[in-house]
Amino acid sequence: MPQVMEFKLPDLGEGLTEAEIVRWLVAVGDVVAIDQPVVEVETAKAMVEVPCPYGGVVTARFGEEGTELPVGAPLITVAVGAETAPEAEPEDSGSGNVLVGYGTDHSRTARRRRVRPGSAAPAVAAAPAPAPAAAVTGPVAVISPLVRKLARDNGVDLRGLRGSGPEGLILRADVEAALRAPEAPAPAPVGAPVAAAAAAVGERVPLKGLRGAVAEKLSRSRREIPDATCWVDADATELMAARAAMNAVGGPKISVLALLARICTAALAKYPELNSTVDLAANEIVRLPSVHLGFAAQTERGLVVPVVRDAQARGAESLSAEFARLTEVARSGKLAPADLTGGTFTLNNYGVFGVDGSTPIINHPEAAMLGVGRIMAKPWVHRGELAVRQVVQLSLTFDHRVCDGGTAGGFLRYVADCVESPAVLLRSL
Repeated sequence: MPQVMEFKLPDLGEGLTEAEIVRWLVAVGDVVAIDQPVVEVETAKAMVEVPCPYGGVVTARFGEEGTELPVGAPLITVAVGAETAPEAEPEDSGSGNVLVGYGTDHSRTARRRRVRPGSAAPAVAAAPAPAPAAAVTGPVAVISPLVRKLARDNGVDLRGLRGSGPEGLILRADVEAALRAPEAPAPAPVGAPVAAAAAAVGERVPLKGLRGAVAEKLSRSRREIPDATCWVDADATELMAARAAMNAVGGPKISVLALLARICTAALAKYPELNSTVDLAANEIVRLPSVHLGFAAQTERGLVVPVVRDAQARGAESLSAEFARLTEVARSGKLAPADLTGGTFTLNNYGVFGVDGSTPIINHPEAAMLGVGRIMAKPWVHRGELAVRQVVQLSLTFDHRVCDGGTAGGFLRYVADCVESPAVLLRSL
């Protein structure tokens, strides 16, 4: 007789307590391998594929797509020891891996197949009977979980859409077109008061998921951190010329963000007070030995802050490659929680939105954030004469507990000096 094992939503790490089911990867009756992903969930930090530590036949699923489940709630039940289990799997019934939301070993090839009626499938009468699934009129050709989320958040029924992609695949553009289509007004009931039709009801947007996590973190930053901001305009003409010269010799292209990041790490080496955090329990300032540099990246899910580990040990070329890689993963919705945590300093290039300046909120529990506005042609006094130069506004928001204005001003002035004359950076290397 097979043993029915219940697999619960595991601890996803980083203090996350719940997740939303985005897409089931298996159905009742499927045969799953050990460590095969069975469901894709969305946490407040990232999309995560959750692997099951048991191999066998799926006998029940708990929760429809779009349902939020707390950590520890049942996900699926699996009949372990079935004769139909994948031949390539070892005899043990579980992987033994500790699931913390980062996935387990996928080196083995995961097989999936449905048990046919009348086959030699094990008896699973002892398993709890699954709740009947909601009726579906037909298959919905959607692959992207981001498209599903866009439709779900806006009340669009995907079953009523005709996809414009290959083989009828529903794309983001199809959902957006459905949102733009005018709705036929519902007929008013006979004798309904005119005043009732005129009463406007504001739209309510749930403050949950990524938006809720951001709101909580920013609110905590405002509550706990006595922040202050200083800013300066800098002539970035020489920096832009240096970048053009670097990229003219061939090889991987170097981004402006990478050059600014390299300047930041050099400045933090001179002013380590800003690469720190405050331990309220111990009433201590903790200065951190490595710079784990966060940077703001705009995605369909909102603004996220991936982290480049040990940025102080990377050159401009390595930083460019890592920024590009993390940005691509972020936009695909596949960042792991570990990619979004552990930052010690944040670089926020809001200039890409056409904004000149800002007073950003510190990314708690960090101690500072450097903001960079758009680089644009402006009148500037250069060598005693008025000239048109490429000017950028730099702003530093810092935790006033870790340093005074003199330190913050020294950091910002050093960054501006490196922007105006990249040779300054070479002297500190």
